[in-house]
Amino acid sequence: MKNKINKAILLLFGFIAFACSDFEELNVDPKAANSEQVQVEYVINDALIGPQQDPHIAERVFVLYWKTAARQHLSTGIAGGTYNDDWSSDYYRYLSGWLKSANLAVSLAQEKIDNDQTVPYTNNLMQIARIWRVYLMSEFTDNFGPMPIDAFNGSNPEFKPENEVYYYMLEELADASSQLDLTAPAVPNDVTKYDQAYGFNYLKWKKYANSLRLRLAMRISEVDPSKSKSEFEAAAAGPLITAADDIFGVDERPGWDALTGVMSREWNSQLLSATLNNLYIGLGSIPSSAVLPEALHGNIKDANYIGIRYNNHIPSKTNDPSTGFWMDGLHQVIDPRAYEAFTIPGDFENPNFSYFPTYENTPSIVKRNLLNENGSVFVEIDATYTWNAHTIGNWGPIGSLNQVRNFIGTIPKLSHQFRGSQSRRIFFGDWETYFLLAEGALRGWNAGTTAKDAYENGIRANFAYWGLSEHVAAYLESESYNRAGTSVKFDHTAEPPASVVMNYIDGYTGQPGTFNYTFPSNTIYMNGTVKNDQLTKIITQKYIAHMPWLPLEAWSDHRRLGLPFFENIAVELPNNDLPDLTSSNYMTNSVRFFPQRLKYPSSLPNTNPDGYAIATGFLSNGKDEVLTPLWWAKK
Repeated sequence: MKNKINKAILLLFGFIAFACSDFEELNVDPKAANSEQVQVEYVINDALIGPQQDPHIAERVFVLYWKTAARQHLSTGIAGGTYNDDWSSDYYRYLSGWLKSANLAVSLAQEKIDNDQTVPYTNNLMQIARIWRVYLMSEFTDNFGPMPIDAFNGSNPEFKPENEVYYYMLEELADASSQLDLTAPAVPNDVTKYDQAYGFNYLKWKKYANSLRLRLAMRISEVDPSKSKSEFEAAAAGPLITAADDIFGVDERPGWDALTGVMSREWNSQLLSATLNNLYIGLGSIPSSAVLPEALHGNIKDANYIGIRYNNHIPSKTNDPSTGFWMDGLHQVIDPRAYEAFTIPGDFENPNFSYFPTYENTPSIVKRNLLNENGSVFVEIDATYTWNAHTIGNWGPIGSLNQVRNFIGTIPKLSHQFRGSQSRRIFFGDWETYFLLAEGALRGWNAGTTAKDAYENGIRANFAYWGLSEHVAAYLESESYNRAGTSVKFDHTAEPPASVVMNYIDGYTGQPGTFNYTFPSNTIYMNGTVKNDQLTKIITQKYIAHMPWLPLEAWSDHRRLGLPFFENIAVELPNNDLPDLTSSNYMTNSVRFFPQRLKYPSSLPNTNPDGYAIATGFLSNGKDEVLTPLWWAKK
């Protein structure tokens, strides 16, 4: 055992760059270090810092995979069924290294306990390392699927099916949480810096373990409800992340290392998505005039105005209920968090307006053209103080005629507070605990609270995060529907009308007209018959709250439940990566129209063909494809 640990330490020193300068403090030749000299907290530090994701891997995974799959921004990519083997190979390599570090921290702590080399807090450090290792395992299995439970200790690790991985993770969290000794001596002040999430605060780690257990228990709710219920109720009985100062997060910093912001690459536009826009508009009854500067009030339109109709320049072959229109102003009512997460085109007075990319002036250009088929200008669009989002996908010939749709100066874009590497990256917010408790209580499980109270507390927690608490009381009482047909008030479950008459201007004739706006039918969930039940409310609010820090969770909820409503990508021309989505069925939803996982990197079958064969054999259809649902997801 000791030789194995020492070899792992030497390997770690040789191939992993440790954050800060932790190991310089050993004042010894790193190559000569052994398990007596290396402290557990140093290895935990590495296991925690690496997964914050340096800019190289963050752009590929957090932004281009997770945020795209979760529809948190305008990008087709994996949302259109594509994948990039280089990105997946890099992520697999990074994630394997992070798991090795976490596993080494556990093994090293155990060896110190076995060899009586402990300090008063060694046991607690081991439990913390076990808890964090579970998070990393969940990240792996929720992206790729089957994985080794032994956390890549061997050269050819043994892959296990997802249900075994989940049962192991839940057991680990239960045991590690129970073994955290809250009465143990505190970690010394000069050691707390090696835990940049909680400073080795035992109670906070216990809360995280239980809240993470809630998350993983709920993940399997549709495939193993009995196990899900028992694990959920056990976790809910313990201390949980229910306050802002318990949020699990790590501070970002400018530069180029693992702590640099995950959304900091200037060339990633991160524009508002149609999915978010349909959920935001009309939700909560808070008028835009109550949250925007007075200088913008003149641009706010009537509530029943849908915009200028440019149906020859915007695709129709999608079930995006808002497609075809350009909003030449601001919406009368929109979820107030929308204006905090995204900035309005031309609103250069907003201190959070992002001028990325700074190497060109595109963020400041608010005028773009719609073209005639011969390439001449049909009309110039001035996007100043407007609010629009367009569906992704294959626009066909229409796409070349529309210079507005994905231009960074004309569409709301992510607030600079998330782009400047000066935020705190959140891994688990207090709002998520409440929404999990709400869903559990709604299922009839013992959550220690009612579904309504937990739901409302989740909204309160997220409004507090955004600094919008003054509006939350009115928001919670709102019965107005968003464009997906969902309202906020928990007890308001009346379904929206089949359609609503909206006013518009014909962009080709200039004449006013009326349009029968039809709420979309989300046929993945309840066969499309339900838009405003309480589960839809919970997941809608959870989805909005997870913007922008938790795209993987947002994607996972959609894979698990089909909620909230994701519009189909446009198919003006066929999309070969989503072959089941066609011009004849785009008005319905199917799990075959949305990405389900990441393919294993091509290096895996080359280096471990037996392991790859076993792993793919555990997949639901035996196929290593982006569209293969995971064990716990809807089929």
